[in-house]
Amino acid sequence: MASTVMTINLFGAVALLVFGLAQVREGMQRAFGANLRKGLATGTSNELRSFISGFVATVALQSSTGTALMVASFVERQIIAPRMAQIVLLGANIGTAATAWVVAGSVEWPSPLLIFSGLLAYRAGSPRRRAGGLALIGIGLMLLSLQLVGIATEPMLRSPEFVKFIIVLDNAWPLAFLISAGIALLSSSSLAAIVLILSLASTGLLSASLAVTLVLGANFGGALLPVVASLRSPPSVKRALLGNFLVRSIGCVIFLPLTEYVTDVVSAVPSELPMNAHLMFNVVTAALVWPFVSLLSKLTCRLVPDDETGPDKPRFLVPNRQTIPSVALANATRETLGIGDLVERMLLRTYEAFQGNDLSKLSEISLLEAQVDTLQQAVKAYLSELGRTGLDKDDSQRSLMIINYAINLEHIGDIIGKVLLPQVSRKASLELRFSPQDYERLKTLFCLTIENLHMAQTFFATHQVSLVSTLVDAHSKIAHLEKHAAESQLERLCDGCDQHIETSALHLDLLRDLKMINNHIISVVPLAEENHASASGAVESEPFPRTAVSHLL
Repeated sequence: MASTVMTINLFGAVALLVFGLAQVREGMQRAFGANLRKGLATGTSNELRSFISGFVATVALQSSTGTALMVASFVERQIIAPRMAQIVLLGANIGTAATAWVVAGSVEWPSPLLIFSGLLAYRAGSPRRRAGGLALIGIGLMLLSLQLVGIATEPMLRSPEFVKFIIVLDNAWPLAFLISAGIALLSSSSLAAIVLILSLASTGLLSASLAVTLVLGANFGGALLPVVASLRSPPSVKRALLGNFLVRSIGCVIFLPLTEYVTDVVSAVPSELPMNAHLMFNVVTAALVWPFVSLLSKLTCRLVPDDETGPDKPRFLVPNRQTIPSVALANATRETLGIGDLVERMLLRTYEAFQGNDLSKLSEISLLEAQVDTLQQAVKAYLSELGRTGLDKDDSQRSLMIINYAINLEHIGDIIGKVLLPQVSRKASLELRFSPQDYERLKTLFCLTIENLHMAQTFFATHQVSLVSTLVDAHSKIAHLEKHAAESQLERLCDGCDQHIETSALHLDLLRDLKMINNHIISVVPLAEENHASASGAVESEPFPRTAVSHLL
């Protein structure tokens, strides 16, 4: 009976740790998710920036798995090159080791104070403050769980069975390695496994060699989880995650026979040995692999070849699944999210060309626009066929929402391909220069538009109610910005004091078109017009696209 209670207490403490990690990750994503995604997407211009981006994102999210999945999605959309993605993940691996240091060194912090402060912030009001409060609550729960893990492991010192089990593991390192990998896999966090190892090591039961072996197993299991999660993903996603798994696997193969030497190098008190070994493993592995990331990318391409499905062919619209409406609607949702990803690529490429006057960034816009058109037609045909099978009221409304969003995305693609593309091409080819004030306004509007598309995609997939007000507020901000910029531009023209008169018309056109894109983005929110009309400080602007028949300039 005592052993059962001890086991339940230990598992409960580990579960609380995993839950706390999830709350920190959720809070950080809500508060800074768009900034983190934007930083990862734009912070890979060189190897060092890629490495730092991966490190920072992982420390913020408290999860290398979350960073890996985010990076994989950017690789799929060709926002990050496969080679740079591998360097980002090397930084993420070291980031999770640094996180273990921070968490383990904060055990004595007053976790109740953090939980109380987080609760106050969570009840405060603004979405970002609520998200920050959620992250604080998660940190407090993590620290509390560490204390509970320590309390739960104390009776193990007096358990003969547990001592015998540790002796068995000490003489069977493959078993110890697999058990640790399994814990990391089941808890969806290598950090949780490392913290558990740290608690056991602090009791003095684990030998130095066994502690290092368990740390290696946790790293292996932490890299395996994203690979398992991506089994049904496109080849580009599988390659990025498989590359990181190969890096850690090679590291484990190198380090396992050298555990005794590793313990000599990182010699420390038992409570610090797992952290030191964890950090050393990831730093040395990153240093060894970094010069060969190009070869690693080529290897993953050979191991995971492209499938036969073309880029303009639907991946998730399976006809024989239409007999189950919920499954068919889920498939259509996934396909529509893919259309949104393509539109995001078009926006990013246009923004990059706008910033650097680089026409090469626009080379794939026409191809992407054609893919968007084809996939949008496929989604409409798929859901029209589904409607003939008979849907209840809720499924019918969901189907209409998917169709409406898909068509609005297609309209955005048309605006980018047929309107923004010629304008940005003209700016780049003629090397036109805006005034510093106008240039900064346009840059801000581009960034807000991309961020709003991120939020719209998230809302479309999750129906997170807190995003509704955020999207509507962002749209109002953009309307204010566009109106103020246009009025300022016209005033300068009337006064005859605009030194950049040749770009004035282009500036006004870009403002109008980006505003129109945002009107289509906001269409994902139900009753957007009513929400917008009731928002304080509403400005006169073009109406929201009510239906799928929104006109296009």
